Formats: sequence, C-alpha cells, structure tokens
Amino acid sequence: MLKLARSLHQSYDYRTLNDTKASKGIHLKNKWVILVLLSLAELMGMTVWFSVSAISPALNVEFGFTSSAIAQLVMAVQLGFVVGTLLIAFGNLADVFNTRHVFGCSAIMAAVFNLAFLAHPDNLIFGLFLRFLTGVALAGVYPPGMKIIAGWFRQSRGLAIGTMVGALTAGSALPHWIGALLRDQWQLVIIVSSVFSLSAALIVFFLVKDGPYDVPANQFDFQYVYKILGHRPTRLAYFGYFGHMWELYAMWTWVPIFLLKVLKTNPEAFLSPGLSAFLVIAAGTIGSIVYGLLADNAGRSLSTISAMALSGLCCFTVGFLDKIDPVILLSLCLVWGFTVVADSAQFSAAVSELCEPAYTGTVMTLQTSFGFLITMASIRIIPAIEADFGWGPAFSILGLGPLLGITAMFLLYRSPEAVRMAGGRR
Repeated sequence: MLKLARSLHQSYDYRTLNDTKASKGIHLKNKWVILVLLSLAELMGMTVWFSVSAISPALNVEFGFTSSAIAQLVMAVQLGFVVGTLLIAFGNLADVFNTRHVFGCSAIMAAVFNLAFLAHPDNLIFGLFLRFLTGVALAGVYPPGMKIIAGWFRQSRGLAIGTMVGALTAGSALPHWIGALLRDQWQLVIIVSSVFSLSAALIVFFLVKDGPYDVPANQFDFQYVYKILGHRPTRLAYFGYFGHMWELYAMWTWVPIFLLKVLKTNPEAFLSPGLSAFLVIAAGTIGSIVYGLLADNAGRSLSTISAMALSGLCCFTVGFLDKIDPVILLSLCLVWGFTVVADSAQFSAAVSELCEPAYTGTVMTLQTSFGFLITMASIRIIPAIEADFGWGPAFSILGLGPLLGITAMFLLYRSPEAVRMAGGRR
C-alpha cells in the first residue's frame, strides 16, 4: 500500500495513472474529507481580504477616510496579490515547493499583516503598506489552494474547485457580517479575521494531505510562463477569466457601498446594510457549487457563458434601480452575487485540464495574477464614474467584462482542444 501511494504521488502525468480498486480505496474515500477541510481553511484564510473594507464606515467616522481612501486600501491588497502571484508563477514556487507549506506559511503572514493594521488605523500610508503585504501573503493561499484540490480530484474537478471557491466567497463575505454584528467594536473584525487565518494555516499543516494526482515539478522553468501564453486554448480560458475578473472584485467592493447608501436614504428600508452585503457576496458560495455541478455535466464553456450572461445583465440594470422597493433590489443583487462568482472556479478547472500537470500551480497562479491586476482598474474606475454619472453607468462599465468573457469562451468551445475539459464535455 505504501509503495502504491508513493508511486501515485511521484508519477509525472496523472493521465497515465491506473485507477485500480486499491488506489481508489486509499485515496478516493479521503478526497471529500480533504475538500471539506481545505474549503474550511480557504474560508478562514480569505477573511482577511475584505476585513478593512468591512469596517469602512467606522474608518470614515473616526478617521475621515473617504471613498477614495477606501478604494486605495482595497487596491493595495489587489496590487500585493498581483506581485505575490507573479513571484510564485515565475518562480514555479507552488509546483517546486510543497504546496501545503506554501499555503500554511502564507496564511500565517496574512494574519500578522492584517492584525498589524490596528497599530495605526488612522495612518493611511501605513495602512496601504500593510494591505499590500497582506495581498502578497494571500497570493500563497488562494491559487495554491486550488492546486491542492486539483491534486485530489480528476473526476468532479469542477465541483471540487467550485466548492473551494464558494468557501473563498463566504470568507470574503464574512467580515461584512462580523462588522454588522460588532458595529461599535470594529477592531474585533480585524482580530477575528486574523485568528481565522492562523487557524487556516493549522488545518493545512496538520490535517490536509497531498493528493494522489499532485505532480511536483522537477525543476524551475522560467520559460514555461511564455509557453502558457503561447497556447491558444489556455489563452482563451485566460481571456474568459479576465472578463470575469473585470466585473467580480469591483462588484464585491462597491455593491456593499451602493446598498449602504440606498438603504440609508430609504426611510422604509428595514434591512441592515452590513447583513445585506454579506448575503449578496455569500450568495456566490451557492452559485459556485451549483455551477461546479453544472460544468462537470454540461461543460466548462457553456456553464461560464451562462453565468456571465446573467451577471452581465445585472451589471446593466441594478445601478438604475436604486429607487425601487429595497426588498426587490436586494433580491436582484442576490442574483448578481449568485452568478458573478459562479463561473470563477470553472476557469481555474479549465486551465488545470489544458496545461501540463507538473505546472498546474504555475498556470493557475499566473491566471489569477493577471486577473487581479485587471481588478485594480475596475475597482478604481467605479467611484469616479459614480460621482459624475451615478451608479447605473458605473455598474454598466462592469458589463464589458462578461461580454469579453463570453466571446472568449465561445471561441474555446469551438476549439478541438476543448475536449480535454470536463471529461470531453468542453
């Protein structure tokens, strides 16, 4: 049994593995437990991403932080994440080093940098520096987490990565809920999220194991990044993801602010802005799991196209409906939250199936790096457009992303190499 497990772990190409009854007995009964544990770790680790955004009302009241300052704090995390993912991608770090160790050490660093924000919460420059470092650390949490899951799942990979991204979504939403509960003790939002991130590291270090389909790279290959960009099917999946990312994080950043303003100015509103923001973002947890099942059975291309079509429609409508009944508006935002991230995991699953197994971590990390670089532009542009033209035109700009993504995934669907995705379901 031990020799079998070792041979599975060291094999270069998982496509040559024999799914014998013995190997299934060793691994397949464990993979769902690993999925639950890693999803829980991802949820906890990602709470630090929006921990400062969740306390933006308190930062505004106590220290005079404007919407522009809040946007800068969010963008600092994005920039740090981009820098961190580029370092990991060009160094093949998630493939050459043990991925669980990369995840665990990164989660610890993210917790420390997040907690340090409390030392001088009134100092914007200090805060920007710490949020940047938090983003760098999170680069070792999100993409490596997807690589670990890919090492455990060959079948149902879309569902597995979708479940983990759903957990990530819940983790991103959780600070808003905590902030709503601890309205007068906003410092606890930072503390709790840091404790969660430390707990994530412990889970991955001591409870999560390497999967049977995990294929470590034998050496650094700096040229592999260029090979990725030269491969048309992978490039199309990247473009689909880029269109998705143009919309996603700007929506997550500004819809809570949009709901806060709408609900505060509506005398009939009885909904809590913080809880509403949590529900809208957390709706993506269900969306990621549902679309994971859909993609494994109907194909990656068609599932991502349908999700972007629905979320794109929300982009072009929600911002113009700020005067309607708050319950109806929240319902529409829930649909947006459900679909805006539902396709995210399927882009990651797609590139993991299109690339060489030994460099899965590099391919996924490069994808997220470029994607998060794009989010910096869309996050920053929303408040500028909203100030001059209102929420309708501002959110409509985000709709350009789904249009690009739909085009790219349609072209990928027509590509012969698309049969490598989702067991031939394109």
